[in-house]
Amino acid sequence: MTSAPTTPFQPTTGLLASLDLLQVSQADAVLHLRLNRPAKRNAISDALIGQIHTAFLNLPADVRAVVVSGAGDHFCAGLDLSELVERDIHAAVLHSRGWHAAFDAVQYGRVPVVSVLHGAVVGGGLELAASCHIRVAEPSAYFGLPEGQRGIFVGGGGSVRIPRLMGTARMTDMMLTGRVFDAQEGERAGLVQYLVNEGEGLAKGIALARKMAGNSPMTAFAVMHALPRIVEQSPAEGLFTESLMAAVASSTPEAQVRLKAFLEGRAGKVVKES
Repeated sequence: MTSAPTTPFQPTTGLLASLDLLQVSQADAVLHLRLNRPAKRNAISDALIGQIHTAFLNLPADVRAVVVSGAGDHFCAGLDLSELVERDIHAAVLHSRGWHAAFDAVQYGRVPVVSVLHGAVVGGGLELAASCHIRVAEPSAYFGLPEGQRGIFVGGGGSVRIPRLMGTARMTDMMLTGRVFDAQEGERAGLVQYLVNEGEGLAKGIALARKMAGNSPMTAFAVMHALPRIVEQSPAEGLFTESLMAAVASSTPEAQVRLKAFLEGRAGKVVKES
């Protein structure tokens, strides 16, 4: 069976086109958001975090999945330290909460998000990647949390999200000793789900995004919003929440159509891809 042709990515228009620190394009139901500060290794400035937040709050209605990548040789080298000016405690808390709001919009937004990682995935860059649902890494990717050596602490949600991926002990090691994980170590530690050959990350990320874009929106919503909360609940509460979410998802008209197609032999069975 031949695959259906896909539309090439085209630059977006309107508000998303005005975000000068991002390159935003769309093909069919997939949006590609590329961090565009290559001269700064895509370090996250106040302006960039604001534009990331704006982009995820204003996704086109027909978008069903997003791919996040970085222009140049690196995904993201973290916080732009040139902007780390003296702040009083109140201002520093608000700055951190601004990052939280942006990355919450990624993790708990409307559609699933794939990050494609190469080069530096450091500090705030790792926090951004951790807020995405799927992470694809090329061999050049490396992961670090240099905050301990800079005299600061993670402030973009890293203390919440990263231990849930790799464990508290590994994150403690990275922060206290400055240990850097290469791509293979990152995969083994649980930081990434897919490790591909150099130069193949974006194609893999887009392929995964296209698969996710074909899912039922309610199922995607349940996986993104209910699953992480169920994990944090007690077993009894989690099972009850699961029952409610399962009932909601299976009762949607789209689910009924998909289940009928499967029972009538019009939908493919689960097979292991080669």
